[in-house]
Amino acid sequence: MPKLNENFFDLEKNYLFINIAKKVKAFTAAHPEADIIRMGIGDVTLPIAQCVVDAMKKGADEMAVKETFRGYEDSGAGYDFLREAVSGYYKSFGADVPARDIRINDGAKADCGNIVDIFGEDNVVLVTDPAYPVYVDTNVMAGRKVIYADSNEDNGFAAMPDYGVKCDLIYLCSPNNPTGSAYTAEQLKVWIDYANKNNAVIIYDAAYEAFITEEDIPRSIYTVPGARECAIEMCSLSKTAGFTGMRCGYTVVPSELVVKNSRGEDVRVADLWGRRQGSKFNGVSYPVQCAAAAVFTPEGLRQTGENIAYYKANARLIARTFDEIGIKYTGGVNSPYIWFKCPWGMGSWEFFDLLLEKAWVVGTPGAGFGKNGEGWFRLTAFGDRDRTAEAMERFRKLIKEH
Repeated sequence: MPKLNENFFDLEKNYLFINIAKKVKAFTAAHPEADIIRMGIGDVTLPIAQCVVDAMKKGADEMAVKETFRGYEDSGAGYDFLREAVSGYYKSFGADVPARDIRINDGAKADCGNIVDIFGEDNVVLVTDPAYPVYVDTNVMAGRKVIYADSNEDNGFAAMPDYGVKCDLIYLCSPNNPTGSAYTAEQLKVWIDYANKNNAVIIYDAAYEAFITEEDIPRSIYTVPGARECAIEMCSLSKTAGFTGMRCGYTVVPSELVVKNSRGEDVRVADLWGRRQGSKFNGVSYPVQCAAAAVFTPEGLRQTGENIAYYKANARLIARTFDEIGIKYTGGVNSPYIWFKCPWGMGSWEFFDLLLEKAWVVGTPGAGFGKNGEGWFRLTAFGDRDRTAEAMERFRKLIKEH
């Protein structure tokens, strides 16, 4: 009889977004008249830029012609034209990332979990709490020990390292999901120095870099000295260009990132990652890679930038509402997320129920992201402008009535 991976039994029994969906479904069944505004799951709502769609169509048309048909991509790392485009994008904001270090993937979430395949099960993993669930869950599934660095109200939800704590792998996300906070270059340098001193590897999720507004917030960890010796960076086009339904992103593993094996020999992490991907991943489809490359053209950046600006304006609208009614929050500046303190000392799920039942608005309870999320709540700015404005009017009314 096959044996199960019983590490799965250590996972939280109810995945956050599944639990939210169940609650909303039950409420909708009981109140079919409710006009629910969804501001919970961070999915985009604007259509993909036209020049990106055109590039995808062209790529699909090429698949119908013998001379331009594409099968497997030889390296498994993505087509050169896309890797070069990503490298050029990095250079535009001061990060030196050569195309050889870039591997194209089907979104950051998968690689954030898959990357740990190349690391042993006895590694200690440090995660900032609150955290996106994939960081914790994928390591729990593998049986690794997970420890936490507290992000909380006192430190502006930007945890910093404790030199008395030893770890092997570190997950950082900036701008952060769910809190919307973002590390400055000075703060990231502290993490980089900590990692290099402890021979640890940083797994850096930069999925929301395109939303950064402030100049002292790095768009990439590689703009900070020392990062290429200790950090793996992952980015996604899901939020940058609306690819949530198309799936494409990229992972950077610098050639300088070297770890020692059990025999004391130096091993390039990039080589292991390439071997893993070659065994388990056949790459992203050619038409989707054509579309992705179009994102990084001047016209693509202009058109996708218009969508990002739309979401940023939604975030400012939400933040302005909270400023007016005196609710404490982070995010909304360098991030499409607004992370606010539940009013009246309510718990996260308690406030979720109140917001759904009285205002017909759905958000995300902070408790679902870790213990430091209890008593906090996340809203996304990825919705329609008019619906976002309506949700804020309902929010004002809810606060006034209670």
